[in-house]
Amino acid sequence: MRHTGQKAVLLLSFIAALFQGCYSFSGGSVPSHLKTIAVPVFQDRSQAGIAQFRAELTRRLTEKIESQSPLRITPSRATADCLLEGTIVSFSDEPSQLSSTTERALTNRITISVSALMQDRVKKTVLFERTFTGFADYPVGSFSAQQEAISRSLEMIAADMLDGIVSDWQ
Repeated sequence: MRHTGQKAVLLLSFIAALFQGCYSFSGGSVPSHLKTIAVPVFQDRSQAGIAQFRAELTRRLTEKIESQSPLRITPSRATADCLLEGTIVSFSDEPSQLSSTTERALTNRITISVSALMQDRVKKTVLFERTFTGFADYPVGSFSAQQEAISRSLEMIAADMLDGIVSDWQ
């Protein structure tokens, strides 16, 4: 019986090793000719009065780029190898869970959408043009929880944008 178990383990190990290299991403890195990136402060066209968050989103994103990509941030659009521009296009704070007895909101959902365009200024091409959305729920009536939900939404967007910058698979 023990011999059969060893054969099964050996067979499964062989199969796992055989299929280990069968899946791969099509890209996964920043093109080698891109060394610097300019990220101007994002615009706010959400008409929700959240202009104060555009600088926070820009800061979060630039910190991620600096710490998790080979690109260096440069303040100059003119000398940057690539340019990432973004605009907050929508902000909503709406009920996400209703009480079954009172039909009042128990939780609200913050949803923020950002349109972004990344240009390769060396080859004069668009690397991507996408909308990124972040969301988070919070208990109704708590200002600090609402602010934390906004912060989590911005963090989700920054993380997704970094993924878009460092990979070309979708």
